[in-house]
Amino acid sequence: MDVEEPRTLAVVAAVRAGDLAELDRLLTEHPDLIGARIEGRSLLHVATDWPGHLPHVAETIATLVAHGAEVDARFVGAHTETPLHWAASNDDVEALDALLDAGADIEAEGAVIGGGTPLADAVAFAQWNTARRLVERGASVQAHQAAALGLLDRMTEPFDLDLAFWYAAHGGQRELAAYLLERGADPSWLPGWEPVDAEGAARRNGFGELADWLSRRS
Repeated sequence: MDVEEPRTLAVVAAVRAGDLAELDRLLTEHPDLIGARIEGRSLLHVATDWPGHLPHVAETIATLVAHGAEVDARFVGAHTETPLHWAASNDDVEALDALLDAGADIEAEGAVIGGGTPLADAVAFAQWNTARRLVERGASVQAHQAAALGLLDRMTEPFDLDLAFWYAAHGGQRELAAYLLERGADPSWLPGWEPVDAEGAARRNGFGELADWLSRRS
């Protein structure tokens, strides 16, 4: 759909403003809008686009779904993320809950992070509120994701010790990092996607005390 078409501009503006009355009017008068793609985005993607946290987003999502929006619509472009991936990536718990309440697939694949689930995005982008909410709501958890969240009981053996240690630092989990270090994790290990060690990951995410502790251990 032409992004400059007046009704496209109007429906995007209504979504972003949380103008529920105007949104309902537009979708009632122009039902084809509900399936429109705007630069690869569905209207639910518009509601969860960066930086997220739009006004009345839960009600906006409910209105879109009531008009027939596909809750697991895929972005059309370089990746295939669903709106739930985007809500997770923006730490937008309100949008995330609204999507899950509407039936969104919590295990949908297609994340920009390894083609994984919304939890993969949330953990990789250090969006801890949505990461924890996804776990609370039943998302499956890989060992390195559990390490980032301090969930030792969810770290099913066998797992990659160095990867788990890096993610524990990434998530600011000092006790778990210490446990993995005692098991033989390599603090100088670098992930394949960036030249940042565990200390750097901790410091980048605001866990200065943990980073200093790791610096003394290296």
